[in-house]
Amino acid sequence: MQIHDARFICSAVTPEQYPPADLPEVAFAGRSNVGKSSLINKLLNRKNLVRTSKTPGCTQLLNFFEVNGRWRFVDFPGYGYAKVPGDVKRRWRPMVEAYLSGRKTLRGLVLLLDARRLPSPEDLAFWSWLRERRVRVVAVATKVDKLSRNDRARQVRTIATRLACAPASLLLFSAASGEGRDKLWAVLEGLLGERKTEDLGRICGEDSR
Repeated sequence: MQIHDARFICSAVTPEQYPPADLPEVAFAGRSNVGKSSLINKLLNRKNLVRTSKTPGCTQLLNFFEVNGRWRFVDFPGYGYAKVPGDVKRRWRPMVEAYLSGRKTLRGLVLLLDARRLPSPEDLAFWSWLRERRVRVVAVATKVDKLSRNDRARQVRTIATRLACAPASLLLFSAASGEGRDKLWAVLEGLLGERKTEDLGRICGEDSR
């Protein structure tokens, strides 16, 4: 995928603050410190478009980015970080649910999971919520460069078991090496209606929209 233009549009909490619903969108979600900002920057071939931080929990709003003037990426706040203030945690769920339930231009969501760890209770609860509402979801295991081949295979099987999905549906990604970038873009292009691809088999809830 050639990225000619990628730019920040706005941050929002409520639907009234969203940009116009005139372009297809893909959302990105995951626990704080899962590597979400690094993944989006790698996808877009930008170093600092999405701010990365050594302090988890910094992103606390829905951040909209326009790509090639044709789609938007929506960066969700990370969840599950203990030091995020209580009022921010309480705001996370209604803010995210309002977007996922009401945004007509949403085409799917990329759920990031740390390949080195088991899915957390927050991961599993969010995954179940998405599946119940038939949101199209792509599960991506990040930071796979930090695992050996044997450990990677074992973790993929374990994570897939926890999610009750096929191991082949879990996409592997490394922001450090770029592994998985082209495969993830192939899935995203399918979600966004840019092309038909066999990689749509990685999407859970593919028949939902």
